[in-house]
Amino acid sequence: MYTPIDPKQNFPALEEEILKFWEANDIFKKSIAQREGSKEFTFYDGPPFATGLPHFGHFVPSTIKDIIPRYQTMRGKKVDRRFGWDCHGLPVENLIEKELGLNSKTDIENYGIGKFNEACRESVLRYTKEWRTIITRLGRWVDFDRDYKTMESGYMESIWAVIKALWEKGLLYEGYYILPYCPRCATVLSNHELNLGGYKDVHDPAITIRFKIKEGEVSPSLQPAASATPSAGTPRNAPSLYFLAWTTTPWTLPSNLALTLGADIDYVMLQLETGDCYILAQARLEAYKKELGEIKILWTKKGSELA
Repeated sequence: MYTPIDPKQNFPALEEEILKFWEANDIFKKSIAQREGSKEFTFYDGPPFATGLPHFGHFVPSTIKDIIPRYQTMRGKKVDRRFGWDCHGLPVENLIEKELGLNSKTDIENYGIGKFNEACRESVLRYTKEWRTIITRLGRWVDFDRDYKTMESGYMESIWAVIKALWEKGLLYEGYYILPYCPRCATVLSNHELNLGGYKDVHDPAITIRFKIKEGEVSPSLQPAASATPSAGTPRNAPSLYFLAWTTTPWTLPSNLALTLGADIDYVMLQLETGDCYILAQARLEAYKKELGEIKILWTKKGSELA
């Protein structure tokens, strides 16, 4: 005997009925308690900011995150799932700056860093009730009663302990990475912070950068000719030597580690009226005529000669 299926099923009502059953019978907590003593599975979940309301960008990842602990639970493992709150970062600071009418780092210092930090602490859990309602409505099993906050000393100390362990194992290194940057806050920005606004697209198709060769590091092949002296009436400071490099992607410059030369490309060293000397591709001379003014070409060499 099969129970006929109602073709006019109300799925939202069905979901709410299941949620009520889970809550009334503590199903989530029982699923953990029943596996006491079993092998544990730890799931690291990047916590959201509680300074704003949950949106679609949270719903989809939250559902996906719920699948993994459920799967491991069904395999008999104990999976403790505590919800967390990200209390650090610019979103919190921006929120409080707007509320307090502060517009700069100086304003924050005049207001008092301690008072400002306390105002930030009070704001980070402003929407926890709404988060709890929405995440529960999604059907995600997570413990809100034992939530953690990244601003707690214990949490921060645990992060430092991890970093210390990585350092001791020789797994930390210093490198270069291109990231959005906020000159006002003097810090890099995450994609989330960038999406809050402040950046705009500008047309910057190309830029020419001047790289100075350090004093005492000029090889004989790069030395200006003996006649390379400033013109009459110009300052007689020691002339500097530069490479000119042209790029259409200036935002990648902080990560560049070297300048390269084309072995078969002709390069020229030219001298300005100030006595300073530039090395650039001979084919690009015409493009810089206006900016360089009166120049004297000191030599022409292949890139292979300058290695």
